[in-house]
Amino acid sequence: MVVGIVALDRNLAIGKGGKLPWHYSADMKFFKETTIGNTVVMGRRTWLTLKKPLPDRQNIVLSRDQNLANESLIVMSDVESVLDFARQQEGHLFVMGGAKVYESFLPHIQRWIVTEVPLAVEGADTFMPSNFLDGFDLYELRQLDEGLRVKFYERKLQNRER
Repeated sequence: MVVGIVALDRNLAIGKGGKLPWHYSADMKFFKETTIGNTVVMGRRTWLTLKKPLPDRQNIVLSRDQNLANESLIVMSDVESVLDFARQQEGHLFVMGGAKVYESFLPHIQRWIVTEVPLAVEGADTFMPSNFLDGFDLYELRQLDEGLRVKFYERKLQNRER
């Protein structure tokens, strides 16, 4: 299953200056617990902010720059290659950003996990599109520490990829 996982503020901001514009321990812990043992895909810019692969996950970077590849990181240049690879792996494929990667995978995402951050970031420059949850239904809501709320969405049955 392809799952989008994102944290955003009240204005749908997800980035500022190429970085996550907040740090919440509860969100980091939730992200780790949710994605561990699965495959994660990210864009080159997101990868460069991490500096090392996320442990206990298969890490894929969607990029044409094959120089990024190493023994613990797979670089793929197109969405279909990532999807084909993920189908052969255990667990889910988590799409973790950035904005261009979310956009590229949007037709394939079957579920969204959205952490709502209780603030509005001044000067944010990267946003989720306002319609990214069109065609999805909320099916679960969880409260995390630090005032965070996580919403789980599933693609409506008639809109699911066959």
